Amino acid sequence: MTPSVGIVFRPQSPPEELRAVVEAADRAGIDELWLWEDCFLEGGLTAAAAALAWSERLRVGVGLLPVPLRNPALVAMELATLARLWPDRFVATLGHGVQHWMAQVGGGVESPMALLREHVTAVRDLLAGDRVDVDGRYVHLADVRLDWPPPGPPELLVGARGPRTIALAGELSDGVLLDSVVDADVVRRARAVVDEARAAAGRDGPGRIVLYTELDPSGSDPEDLAARVAERVAELGDAGADAVIFQASGEHPDPRPLIAAMAGSR
Repeated sequence: MTPSVGIVFRPQSPPEELRAVVEAADRAGIDELWLWEDCFLEGGLTAAAAALAWSERLRVGVGLLPVPLRNPALVAMELATLARLWPDRFVATLGHGVQHWMAQVGGGVESPMALLREHVTAVRDLLAGDRVDVDGRYVHLADVRLDWPPPGPPELLVGARGPRTIALAGELSDGVLLDSVVDADVVRRARAVVDEARAAAGRDGPGRIVLYTELDPSGSDPEDLAARVAERVAELGDAGADAVIFQASGEHPDPRPLIAAMAGSR
């Protein structure tokens, strides 16, 4: 299969550089642009709204929104707004977040898995237009329904590394976002876990496998860098990835050299 190809705007770059990156990715014909929401850098949803407004055709993803930081009703309201303004161009990912950061802001919980399960289920159901009543371990919603649900819910992924969270992604969401992948075997294992979990939950079709992969462009010849991009896309796509999203290193976060290489590899 031929996966879609994207780029990460890392939040180690200042937010005022985002527009130039979005416009460069749009001109280059890149499929997707992804944003992080790491503490305590840049807000993922505000950056996503700006990126969507500045681009003509890019799909924009946020990977990921840490669930301890927001009430699921608020998350659903924000995602529904973006999905209605830019239909079929927005992808959201929910995840645990980095646990010591969550503890820093008073969001640490005894069972991150229980919180993630309850939160993803509530957000998914609200985006589908359902009326939600839940009194869970962490999520409590009483007769909540969005007044403006999107006509078609946005793609909703779960960010995961371990097999339990990858399985939860397959069971509850549209797929999984994997971080820091360079090994095709990681993709194959995730594909097997996601598809098995979907089948066990009675869900139709395969889940989407999206992954971040780091490639440091510093000091690379442009032609060699383009060849490395093409090789990694082919390898990870053959292993089952639906989208291969490249990111530069934290030390050299500017993605524009990678954008140029990705345009040259197509």
